[in-house]
Amino acid sequence: MVGLRSLSSEMDLDRPNIEEYLTPDSIQDSPKKLHLHDLLDISPTLAEAAGAIVDDSFTRCFKSNPPEPWNWNIYLFPLWCLGVVVRYCFLFPLRVAVLMAGWLVFFAAFFPVHFLLRGHDKWRHKIERKLVEMMCSVFVASWTGVVRYHGPRPSMRPQQVFVANHTSMIDFIILEQISAFAVIMQKHPGWVGFIQKTILGSVGSIWFNRTESKDRETVTRKLREHVHGVDNNPLLMFPEGTCVNNDYTVMFKKGAFELGCAVCPVAIKYNKIFVDAFWNSKKQSFTMHLVRLMTSWAVVCDVWYLEPQYLRPGETPIEFAERVRDMISARAGLKKVPWDGYLKYFRPSPKHTERKQQIFAESVLRRLDEK
Repeated sequence: MVGLRSLSSEMDLDRPNIEEYLTPDSIQDSPKKLHLHDLLDISPTLAEAAGAIVDDSFTRCFKSNPPEPWNWNIYLFPLWCLGVVVRYCFLFPLRVAVLMAGWLVFFAAFFPVHFLLRGHDKWRHKIERKLVEMMCSVFVASWTGVVRYHGPRPSMRPQQVFVANHTSMIDFIILEQISAFAVIMQKHPGWVGFIQKTILGSVGSIWFNRTESKDRETVTRKLREHVHGVDNNPLLMFPEGTCVNNDYTVMFKKGAFELGCAVCPVAIKYNKIFVDAFWNSKKQSFTMHLVRLMTSWAVVCDVWYLEPQYLRPGETPIEFAERVRDMISARAGLKKVPWDGYLKYFRPSPKHTERKQQIFAESVLRRLDEK
């Protein structure tokens, strides 16, 4: 009952205030009994209401949940202020210095190896993998990352692909620091795009643009070629296709589950006591996301490497994807929802929502006038 009350209170804030349009006469003249034709007349309205509830359950997957305030009292507020000073004035500059020093060492070693060992690809790829792992470890250190890994570590073997739930681009960094993965990732602009093209390309990563339909065929072909390569780095994919707030899992895309190889599930769960690691890319750049992590106390998470799974006889790739999602959700304690994460990028505009609310109010008023 508490959950129903909270849901109704949230819906009350969003629905149109129809009472403002009603007069006392229209309220007194409203019918006392509900007939079949009245029920048929309001069926579109009920469908709209059900759609609003569905939309609410979808948007919850992509909202940050701020922790309950704990510091607004005379005892804890001074300690909180002291913590702010420590995090921003001492820890943050120290972490920036660590990150800059790591970049200097990385670039000083990476570019000579990348350009001077062109004829020795085996050694070049091996050194580049170690350098990428080292740089990811520096990133984790800049957040004071506390990561606990469970299960056997990934190994370089053909015919396998790793899939994980997706909360932020730091998921890749946390996994990459102990094993160099080739990741399939959305193209990004700015300094992130530069790193993708010049550095992560050295470990065999594959890029795509979700707004270009022609990319799908090219990416699918590259994926099949990569998983069958003997010396290629393990392939890492985030089949949700977008960042989710680490409380839910949305539908997995079937691309990783129709490659005809072993699928190795990876479950990632962040502890939100110190910081919420969810990256809302529509509201915050990745640079500001890193700043938020670097001004927190720590990034704490658990990573579980689960048993490899194979397509069962008579099982479709979609059913295979759902079975793996069940495993990841159960291990990380995440709630499953039946929505496609790509809908996040095709949300209706506020003007369209307001127009729908206006049409709803006008239809109710028109119905009352007929009565």
